[in-house]
Amino acid sequence: MNTTSMIAAGALACAIAAMPHAAAAATPAQSVSETPMSDAVANPPVPNLRRPGERLMTGGQPAATAWKQLANEGVTTVINLRPDVELEGRDEAAEVAAAGLGYRQIPVAGSAGITADNADALWSAISQSSGQVLVHCASGNRVGALLAIGAARQGGKSPEQALEFGKQAGLTGAEPRVRELLGLPPKE
Repeated sequence: MNTTSMIAAGALACAIAAMPHAAAAATPAQSVSETPMSDAVANPPVPNLRRPGERLMTGGQPAATAWKQLANEGVTTVINLRPDVELEGRDEAAEVAAAGLGYRQIPVAGSAGITADNADALWSAISQSSGQVLVHCASGNRVGALLAIGAARQGGKSPEQALEFGKQAGLTGAEPRVRELLGLPPKE
């Protein structure tokens, strides 16, 4: 496992260990997966697919045909951060249900939707899900943004650690907004 993968896995493990569903006695070391994880996944059924933690996958919009493959890979719950207007007539909830997966939608409309409330809602949705969770938006950027904010607010991470975790989960263009919400200076 490379250093970047270890940082991402450790950050999510700490974040999940701090979530409300986790046992109070759980430590980060007890939560870290022994399974090697990579930042990016080869031949993904999801654009920009990442595995920043043992039970968390993040990425962009899956194709309508990807759900069964994801179920076969162990995903049990899909959390969609895209508002309905972005789905171009697709009924993602029905697609996901047809594959036997749980579904949750938290509409995050652009950078204005990158808020502490939405980060808390995502954190809660992940903690209430059993099994492996896929969180997606169009590209993975909003996913990484909300995970970074959640890691700082509820995962016990410093703003710098939370920002790094967000990047491992897909944060790119929303970094200025995340830095603002985490109280970090603008990137030079």
